[in-house]
This record gives sequence, structure tokens and C-alpha cells, in this order.
Amino acid sequence: MTQNLAAGMETSAISVLKRAVELDHGGRFQESLVCYQEGIQLLMDVLKAVKDDSKRGHFREKIKGYMDRAEQIKVHVNQLKEDGKYHEQIRISEDATGYSYEALFKPYMSGLLTEVWVQDPYIRHTHQLYNFLRFCEMLLKASCKVKTIHLLTSQDEADNRQQGDALAELTESLSALGLTLDLQYSSTIHDREIRFDNGWIIKIGRGLDYFKRPKGRFSIGYCDYDLRQCQETNVDIFHTKHTKIL
Repeated sequence: MTQNLAAGMETSAISVLKRAVELDHGGRFQESLVCYQEGIQLLMDVLKAVKDDSKRGHFREKIKGYMDRAEQIKVHVNQLKEDGKYHEQIRISEDATGYSYEALFKPYMSGLLTEVWVQDPYIRHTHQLYNFLRFCEMLLKASCKVKTIHLLTSQDEADNRQQGDALAELTESLSALGLTLDLQYSSTIHDREIRFDNGWIIKIGRGLDYFKRPKGRFSIGYCDYDLRQCQETNVDIFHTKHTKIL
């Protein structure tokens, strides 16, 4: 590993760990834990490349400090889960970016995740159907092994043909990849929430539809949701030892 590459990794580690500390101070413990773990791994890779003993000692000290804090957070989070008291809130401000589905859900998608329940009455119009498609794609790309996705939504009373055709096509596409989409309709649901069978519950005020319409098909953010501006909304995260079926 060249010196320049090691320096670049150190810069990346500093950036990730700075974000970890910010999340930690903001009470977003599960997210901070993921960042601490990523940052620590980067620092360990840098340590392997450094030959100077004084620098190696400096990095070992830093790694130990971050590892100790990560372990404290893990114990704290596990205790909150055990007591059924885990709750954190993410406030997405108007025009904020960096809140793609991958960024938002990654901290809660452990390798134990196999089943997902989505309750969202507004998976009807074209952009909403694409949102759900992107959510499914995000699950497919994750390290977990999701086998079943349950969707409870409402039918488009004005024109349910497009909605029905789109969800039928998605069901077939997922099936070809070994995933089952269990689709159900309700005319009375209003609340929006997503449940993972590893115990996490994510409630988004606007459901999956918290992104603003892009200015054009060739505008930044049209394809990459991390660059897409958001509408203001709150995200509440809870944990339960017994995930109930919606």
C-alpha cells in the first residue's frame, strides 16, 4: 500500500468517524455504531500500512478509543432493546439531501433480516410505484437475505389499472429472483410504517414518498436518490423483540 493510498484512507476514516461522533452526540446511536465500525476498519487498514512506530502508537490509541465508545453504544442499544425502550428520531429538513433508502435503512438491516412489512396507503401513482421498486432493489442489494416482502396499500380509485399492472410486473420480477411479494389492499389504512423481522420498526411521516420531484429527467438527483432533495418529514425508529404482522 503506497503512502498516498494510506493518507487517503486516513482522510476517509477521519470523515466517517467525524460523522459517527456527530450521530453519537445527536442520540442516533444505531447509525453512529455503523459509522464507528466502518471508521475503525479504515483506521486498522491504515495501521497495517504505517511503519513509523510513533504513528502506529497514535493510531492504536485512536482505534482503542473508538472501539471502547462503539462497545459502550452497543451495550446501551442492546439494553434499550431488551427493555423495549429504544426510540430515536431523524428529522429530515426541507431540501435536505443524502437520505436515499440505502442511507436511511442500512443501519437497521442486519444479516438476520429475512422478511419485511411495508404499510403505505400511497403506492399508487407512477412516482410512488417507482419509490417502492427502488425500496425493493435496495433490499436486494443489501447483505441481508430478504425472502418475503409484504405490501399493504390502498387501491387507486380513479385508475387502478396502472397500479395493478405495475405491482403484478414487480411481483413477477421479484419471484424470478427468489423473493415473494405478498400484496394486500385496504381502503381504511392511513398510517405508514415499515417493519423488519429483526425487530426494527421505521415510521416515516410521508412514507416512502419523501423525495421532491426532480426539476427534469436530466437534473442531478433524478437517478441517485442521495442527491435528490427531500420534503420535510420525521422518521421515528423503534425496536421490539416481537415483530407483529401488519
